[in-house]
Amino acid sequence: MVTDLPIHEPKVHGFPENSKVLVFNDGEVVGRTSAARKIIGQPGVDTAYFARLVREAVFGISQKKVYTTEVYVGLDPEFMLKSHLLLPTAYANTILNYLLNFQRLTKDYQKMYTHSKSYQTGDLYIFGDPDWQQPDYPNGLALFDPKHNVAVILGLRYFGEYKKATLTLAWATAHDHNYIACHGGMKQYTLSDGKKYTMAAFGLSGSGKSTITLAKNDSKYHVTVLHDDAFIINHQDGSTTALEPAYFDKTQDYPMTSEMVKYFLTCQNVGVTLDEAGRKVLVTEDIRNGNGRTVKSKLVTPNRVDHIQEKINAVYWIMQDESLPPVVKVSEPNLASIFGLTLATKRSTAENIVGDIDVNEIVIEPFANPFRSYALGEDFTAFKKLFEDKAIDCYILNTGYFNGAKVKPHHTLGAIEAIIDGIGSFVPFGPIEGLSYLPIKHLNPDFEHEGYVASLKASMTERLRFIEAKKLEMNAYHALPLGTEDAVKKILAALG
Repeated sequence: MVTDLPIHEPKVHGFPENSKVLVFNDGEVVGRTSAARKIIGQPGVDTAYFARLVREAVFGISQKKVYTTEVYVGLDPEFMLKSHLLLPTAYANTILNYLLNFQRLTKDYQKMYTHSKSYQTGDLYIFGDPDWQQPDYPNGLALFDPKHNVAVILGLRYFGEYKKATLTLAWATAHDHNYIACHGGMKQYTLSDGKKYTMAAFGLSGSGKSTITLAKNDSKYHVTVLHDDAFIINHQDGSTTALEPAYFDKTQDYPMTSEMVKYFLTCQNVGVTLDEAGRKVLVTEDIRNGNGRTVKSKLVTPNRVDHIQEKINAVYWIMQDESLPPVVKVSEPNLASIFGLTLATKRSTAENIVGDIDVNEIVIEPFANPFRSYALGEDFTAFKKLFEDKAIDCYILNTGYFNGAKVKPHHTLGAIEAIIDGIGSFVPFGPIEGLSYLPIKHLNPDFEHEGYVASLKASMTERLRFIEAKKLEMNAYHALPLGTEDAVKKILAALG
């Protein structure tokens, strides 16, 4: 549907003058279906079976008219890949979203790509048929072959499937070439004395990741933003590179009166109505359905950069673990990586949940990255090495509830500023070595309270179970290095 909302600075995005925001709605499923993901090379995935299935899908789409397009993934000569997408012409809007979300092939970027660092890998190829149906896969199929940089997305309309499929392959390639794949936000503060503070915030959709990444305080700092969702860290020098220019953002917090609406390029799964002047405008705030989305222009962040050369100073794991106070400092590298490994959070409307699953239940999502296509132990080792080699600080941010009270954005953002300014006075986190917390009024732990200690022990026990379970799951494909669980056992022993 064509709305009457003008696109801001249309020529910047390759649009003609007077272009309008388009809306495309997917139907019943308005989120990403993690249950549909299968990865070639992992235990239990029958390569021969899926090869036959894909050949049949390719034959089926050969009877249709299709569009193809190319984009760049990675926005700096340090790391750039070319990605190709094929879809039936009925899904031209998805092609458009893809061109807007990633970097289209302009003259400047073609020149940059030509002179970019060369890697021994091929282009990325994404094949999609949203109309595909197969009885064995009623919820669709997202099949990945990271070794050959190929993804096949079948029976899935949601644009996020194609975005995250591309990032899955790009992250796998980066991982193979001495980068750390990061599903999170990255920003840099420049203080009044010229010093810089570079931080990464890792969390799932809805955790506060974007709020933390995009927050500014112009009266105190100059802030530059790398991205709020996808980047990579160079293991060698700690520099960071963004993978995409635009922002695939939820519309739930943006009424039509919001300044952010000005930067919408396309929208998905939102309502459309007529205003008093008879113009077609959006119905956002998740009134129509959950997880309304927009591809939002890079111009929304005039303080945006695509590469930060300075090494990262701190990693913030964003959790919704009610046993933890709003800000915890982790002083030991192994423990810092363990808390990333056991990042506790909640599911959001960004996901299409299949089966009888409580969306309010706390789950562990290692490093806030459900898009990993390689062994989990490799990420654990990579982050541990990063903390050790680069002397990077680590903090846990609980953005959920603590002591029955909601942790508000001003608590979190104020604490981060206190850390940056060097005025945050951390105190020991009870009897646990290597952990300390930042006192905040009404949001402090009470280790004399049996109920609180019990909840903390339960949280740590769940982390221990998660680590030990990896020894058995998928033929130990995701098993962690020997002794990883010892640090958690030490915490439990300290709690008594």
